[in-house]
Amino acid sequence: MTETAPSATDGTEPEQRPEGAVAASRAFAWTLIVSGAAGLLAAFVITWDKFKLMQAEIDGTHFVPGCSLNPIVSCKDIMESDQASVFGFPNPLLGLATYAAVITIGAAALAGARYRRWFWLGLQGGTLFGVAFCTWLMYQSLYNIVALCLWCCLAWVATIVMFWYTTVHNLRHRILPAPGGLRRTVLEFHWLLPTLHIGIIGMLILTRWWSFWTS
Repeated sequence: MTETAPSATDGTEPEQRPEGAVAASRAFAWTLIVSGAAGLLAAFVITWDKFKLMQAEIDGTHFVPGCSLNPIVSCKDIMESDQASVFGFPNPLLGLATYAAVITIGAAALAGARYRRWFWLGLQGGTLFGVAFCTWLMYQSLYNIVALCLWCCLAWVATIVMFWYTTVHNLRHRILPAPGGLRRTVLEFHWLLPTLHIGIIGMLILTRWWSFWTS
């Protein structure tokens, strides 16, 4: 029978690189479910408003999304930009599929599913693409479109959280190679990386429109 690596729910490290299937801790499984649900909610609302905006254009009427609150927090400006359909279709459609997949992975892991190393590496690559894409969208939002979408911000935060905790999971089980000292530091202060990442984005948003926020 194939041996499996321990789930490491107590924060300890496996001694060897896993060769068989690896389980996720309950905390990590719930992180995938909650962050995936947050991202799915954001993608659904943006998609719904995007379709309503398109329908209004066809009907010759005017539609303003509920999250368009002022000249800066303006989801409509984001939705009408070229960057909102970078792959030839509305970006949130991609989110509907990927966030739903993350929820499914988390739910299966919570039920006891174990996945092989290649699967966890695939999730690592997928979340890396997600966080890179969100970073590009954030830059476009702040410095080219010059508008902010609150639902987009929720999707950014969800993606950042799932990326970093997938990284923590893969480091814990030695699926990702790393020096022992770095691994131990990341496992001990696992909350620090996503907090810093989200904090940097918050500071960029704050400083980008500082005069508006303080006026």
